[in-house]
Amino acid sequence: MSNPQHLNDGRFRIGAVSKITGIPVSTLRIWETRYGAFRPIKSQGQQRLYAEQDVSKALLIKQLTQSGHAIGTVAHLDGEALRSLISQSQPLMAARPSGEPVAMAVVGLTLANRLESKTFTQAQPERFFQITDVWSDLADAHQGVLSGQPKVLMVKVNSLQPDVHARILELIRRFQFEQTMVLYHFAPESVVQAMKHSGLTVRREPLSDMELSELLQSVLFVDHSRAQEFGTSGKVITRRKYSDAVLHRVAGISTNVLCECPRHVAELISQLCSFEDYSQECLNKNAEDAHLHAYLRSISGSARELFENALEKIAQHEGIDLLKATS
Repeated sequence: MSNPQHLNDGRFRIGAVSKITGIPVSTLRIWETRYGAFRPIKSQGQQRLYAEQDVSKALLIKQLTQSGHAIGTVAHLDGEALRSLISQSQPLMAARPSGEPVAMAVVGLTLANRLESKTFTQAQPERFFQITDVWSDLADAHQGVLSGQPKVLMVKVNSLQPDVHARILELIRRFQFEQTMVLYHFAPESVVQAMKHSGLTVRREPLSDMELSELLQSVLFVDHSRAQEFGTSGKVITRRKYSDAVLHRVAGISTNVLCECPRHVAELISQLCSFEDYSQECLNKNAEDAHLHAYLRSISGSARELFENALEKIAQHEGIDLLKATS
């Protein structure tokens, strides 16, 4: 979202707001002067300077007005109320042939605005996610509540440190997110590896819009018949349930099943986990083949999840306590 009209103090001139949102300057002025949607400050040269929150509000109002809401009924609402109204208005919006978008919570207003900006949405034939909740930072997130039921968490931070890792894990436990992606600028390698071992997807900025879109797709199950389309919706692939140590212990348990199903299934899960990690690493390193690796990661993750369910059925049949094996 770099732009010569994006000032260093976090304020935006009206031209920059128009470029980010795709809303004409004349419309923004009407929303401000006639409906009181924004209260920008004025520079010494009497130019309007909009805050990040104003950009976010403009993007949300745009969604609502395009779905049939009158500007006069939404202009006075704050960001949280606007997002809640968007969630409630989903049945009014055009049906998507690929299904409902995946709900997502975002930590970082700048990231949320980017994901909802004109340039980012133009890169996708269809919208495969819907932001339901936005927190300005991790402190705000820990004090907040969810207005929707997001399955995915996306976090933008400048620096990764052990305390940041711990706070993100606490958010995941509290709200039961199925997948979490973290974007950062600076971090010790030890922290990055620790976060990956926790099941988080971690990427260093800067990322192009295409790379960011592929990253989002990599945590979704992609229907094979629509693998070349960006808008493919589906369920979120959950994080792996069992560590390599647990799978190794299960594989070594003697059972009454003659065909050694527990060992084979545990080994398959371990192999799928390895390929899932490998595909994610390729996604991180090779931007040219990012779409293929996002697809491969989603397929391997979906297969791994199915075999985890199969392992649970085998464990129930054989009386294997997977919780005990985990400890």
